[in-house]
Amino acid sequence: MSQMHGANAGRDQLAWRKSRRSGYQGNCVELATAAGSAAPGANLVAMRNSREPQGAILAFPAAEMAAFLGAIKNGELDDLA
Repeated sequence: MSQMHGANAGRDQLAWRKSRRSGYQGNCVELATAAGSAAPGANLVAMRNSREPQGAILAFPAAEMAAFLGAIKNGELDDLA
């Protein structure tokens, strides 16, 4: 995980999305795909707080995000709730 530095200029160009199950209260994160600057061609998943769209953006390698989401879907993290 890393914070996307200098992302202010490009944040509005990313196609942000959040879960269809997101409620009206705005307790969500938004995700977008982004190209990696540290490793050209590397796919990253950018994440931001939907309540603070101009706030910090975190970036995760796409493979790591896929593994994390898979663990959630498989119930592997249910004991953390």
